[in-house]
Amino acid sequence: MNKSIIMSTLSAAILTASSSCNQTPPQLGTASIDEVIAAMTIEEKALMLIGAGMDPSQENTSFVGSTEQKVPGAAGITRAIPRLGIPSIVLADGPAGLRIKPIREGDENTYYCTAFPIGTTLSSTWNTELVQKVGESIGNEVLEYGVDVILSPGANIHRNPLCGRNFEYYSEDPVLAGKTAAALINGIQSNGVGTSIKHFAVNNQETNRMNNDARLTQRALREIYLRQFQIAIRESNPWTVMTSYNYINGRYSSENRELVQNILRDEWKYEGLVMTD
Repeated sequence: MNKSIIMSTLSAAILTASSSCNQTPPQLGTASIDEVIAAMTIEEKALMLIGAGMDPSQENTSFVGSTEQKVPGAAGITRAIPRLGIPSIVLADGPAGLRIKPIREGDENTYYCTAFPIGTTLSSTWNTELVQKVGESIGNEVLEYGVDVILSPGANIHRNPLCGRNFEYYSEDPVLAGKTAAALINGIQSNGVGTSIKHFAVNNQETNRMNNDARLTQRALREIYLRQFQIAIRESNPWTVMTSYNYINGRYSSENRELVQNILRDEWKYEGLVMTD
């Protein structure tokens, strides 16, 4: 190969690289999601899966956002990737209303949120229209305070009266729980903000819940412990579903293919985001 051919080849390579460097990367909202994902680095993809947490001191300086910077007292935040137009998403607790920090250092304002009746009380009304109105009010506060997704509702079954989360949940009856959860979700999401129905699934005790193994038959699983989630997803389509900490028949719920893929995705046709607790 003579010198002129080599120089021509190098020049073409340099021009191509220069053009690629100067090219504006695809932006979320204008480019297709496939183009945006293809432009992400491996690090960016990995960090999108784990979030930014709550502690601003743990921030990766190449990414934007901390819950303390955006909405003090929120439960967590996802990473922003400004070069691709991907914003951070703020998540906050709130089965009985939005939970954020009301009093903040260096700020004379108080950020009030309404304390609504607990889930058990709402379901005891058997009034889905009322529950939906409560959801609309909660969703309005979520929107006004800059939160994107509220980690609610809780829809597990009242199996044991000693369960520490029973106040968040609705009933020992899956139909009542499902209809109540759907009404709350529809109300909240009418404001253009999201919900996260939880804890999927069989989270019926708080004692040792990260290591508890719920052993049950397929009939019990589907007729009692999953039916309320199925009803709520069918009638309201929550933005996200949160998996529980516990094992189900020997496998963590978040790693349970039968639960997350076969039932939630394939059978129920759920297309939203699945997150861990």
